[in-house]
Amino acid sequence: MGLDSEVMPHIDMANIACGFHGGDPDVIARTLALAGEHKVTIGAHPSYPDQQGFGRRSMVLSSQELQNSLHYQIAALEGMAKVQGLTLSYVKPHGALYNDMMNDDAILHTVMQAVSSYPSTLKLMILATQQSSKHRQQAKSLNLELLLEAFADRQYTATGQLVSRKLSGSVHDKTALIDQVSQLLTSNSVTTRCNKKLVLNADSLCVHGDNEASIALIQDIKALIVATQT
Repeated sequence: MGLDSEVMPHIDMANIACGFHGGDPDVIARTLALAGEHKVTIGAHPSYPDQQGFGRRSMVLSSQELQNSLHYQIAALEGMAKVQGLTLSYVKPHGALYNDMMNDDAILHTVMQAVSSYPSTLKLMILATQQSSKHRQQAKSLNLELLLEAFADRQYTATGQLVSRKLSGSVHDKTALIDQVSQLLTSNSVTTRCNKKLVLNADSLCVHGDNEASIALIQDIKALIVATQT
């Protein structure tokens, strides 16, 4: 569904769907091969079991059901990665599960428990917000390392949550996107919807590669990052 071969040369980390919202054994194998070819760090991108809704619909699962679902998906991706001599590095939940865990401490704790109890040592990627210090403490108690991420193309609320896509201006145009990336690179902050500066201290920048325009934007973002670091 995406333009994986086009985007892979320009990214450092790839969130790879595990089959519950997207992907299948053939797609996963091809995507892993691309990641290996371009020396891209591999992350599992598990979701609620919702192929029909592309993982964008919330589901009510018990804590054990959710942990089992996550372990199943992570193990599938890690196993296929090992076949190609590749190592899984982290987990980033997808879609509704990602949004739900960032709005519900109980779901976030379950996700943390699932990744922490998995036999391989993996990092968990979550949204960088004003609650990041608390989230790091929660993760530390489970001997889990977090990766905090910011979004290049999304507008932020005053608390560091993403503005709903239903609202006008929630997804940045190219000019606003480049401005936000520049601000993140220079001050690790964003300007919120209410025009306030919010420090995020993010470790990673999320981009999407599902259309030709986004590939061009990713190339611009990569060039901006390189220019900032030199």
